[in-house]
Amino acid sequence: MAAGALPQYLQAAVGDGSGSTAPRIALVIGNAGYRGSPLLNPVNDASAIAKNLSELGFKCHLLLDAKLEDMSAAVQRYGEQLGRQKAVGLFYYAGHGAQLAWRNYLVPVDANIHELEDLPRQTLELNTLLQALTKAANPMNVIILDACRDNPFGAGVPVEQKGLSQFDAPNGSLLSYATAPGNTASDGSGTNGLFTENLLREMRVSGARLEDVFKRVRLKVRLQSKGQQIPWESTSLEDDFYFVRTPEELAKISEDQKAAQFAQELGVWSASKDATTPAPFSDYLAQYPNGKFSQLAQVQLDRLLKKQGEKKVELVSSLSNPFTKGTTSAVGRYTKGDRFTFEVRDALTNVVSKSYSEVVSNVTDTEIALNGGKTVLDLTGNELKSANPRYLSPAQLYPAEYAIGHHWNTRFAWRRGDGSASFMELNFKVVSRQPFKSEAGIFNAFKVSGSGWVEGGDHWTMEYWIDPEKCVRPLQFESFARNRKGSFSTTVRTVLMEFNQQLSQS
Repeated sequence: MAAGALPQYLQAAVGDGSGSTAPRIALVIGNAGYRGSPLLNPVNDASAIAKNLSELGFKCHLLLDAKLEDMSAAVQRYGEQLGRQKAVGLFYYAGHGAQLAWRNYLVPVDANIHELEDLPRQTLELNTLLQALTKAANPMNVIILDACRDNPFGAGVPVEQKGLSQFDAPNGSLLSYATAPGNTASDGSGTNGLFTENLLREMRVSGARLEDVFKRVRLKVRLQSKGQQIPWESTSLEDDFYFVRTPEELAKISEDQKAAQFAQELGVWSASKDATTPAPFSDYLAQYPNGKFSQLAQVQLDRLLKKQGEKKVELVSSLSNPFTKGTTSAVGRYTKGDRFTFEVRDALTNVVSKSYSEVVSNVTDTEIALNGGKTVLDLTGNELKSANPRYLSPAQLYPAEYAIGHHWNTRFAWRRGDGSASFMELNFKVVSRQPFKSEAGIFNAFKVSGSGWVEGGDHWTMEYWIDPEKCVRPLQFESFARNRKGSFSTTVRTVLMEFNQQLSQS
């Protein structure tokens, strides 16, 4: 299926990606006609996705009810085309899938599985696709797997774990599942499955970044399924990509326009942040899926939906899985009486300037009070109140959850060292998970890096290490600021020296 004629309103909008004119190539597979466990919607889903992608400028190859030989050959050709043309690639699969020993397998319609050991021989392993993409060395890949149906093999072949196994996205890619790893998604009773129905709609929204598309899909599927299906994605993308973007949206905006947009978003957030029902937070996330307060909004939405009785599916994350560094969160893990002792040092000389302790004095549904309320944190650990406040509006230094590749942006009012107020904007990313040894012990810590500017002033970098499964506060937090001449104005390293914590379960 080659790229078709574009609707007029899309003609100037596709092909731009992140400002690039790279070609777009897609491979779409929909398998439904299984002999023992036929499915209702994968052929409809794949056909609709292929039509959408074709209209959005992709050269699209569509396979329906494919046998293993056809799937394998198509993946090989797809990788070769991406490599030759250095195109943006999109792979979509709808049908049965299964996992074995943490590996994911896409099931062709001619598979005849009598025991789990048949999987590697009669199915297409996800790693086969990933290896083809690595060899292609093309600029960007999107991998969408609507393959989380229930066990396709019947009671005679019990699977080790439901759904698909968690994978960290390879470099330069976004990997999306129709529901969280270790869970299953409904095949749906309408023309399309719930996940694909929402994806078809959101990918045609002009001006939506690729990651915003999937965040909106996740939100809507979660709300529509009452938490029984929650799409999941992992990303390692460095650049933005848009299915649709108009020339007006491509224009670079001024600092004044940025300030006006932030003021508008801050107004929406301020009207929502104290809500006692989920709707204001879901509305905020639908409008600002990657907003300056989206991490905080997600935490509040989770809390209020749970309070209303939602029993959401949980991601199955295991450190024994060799294909991921895992996913975890600090939310809900604080306990009254927890104690943390820190030293503040000069990051260049390591000279200690002070030490202090934090003791959790109270934990509520929305806040953590330290030292009798002198310091107050939100549920992710961001400062809301302190004795010497520098944050004049909510900041998102800490995210709702930690996973490799997770990135977010924050903008907040900030008090400079001279007491004047300005705005700081920072981009954060979880860059790795690695052993981390400190005075407080040995940890398996996420490393988070942030970089940005104070408006009209210094360039800031922040870097911290945190292991929420063992300690909810940062193990080490470094802040550096350079003025316009390149000289350091801030070089601070805060080190956790010891802690005593009874971790609550989120």
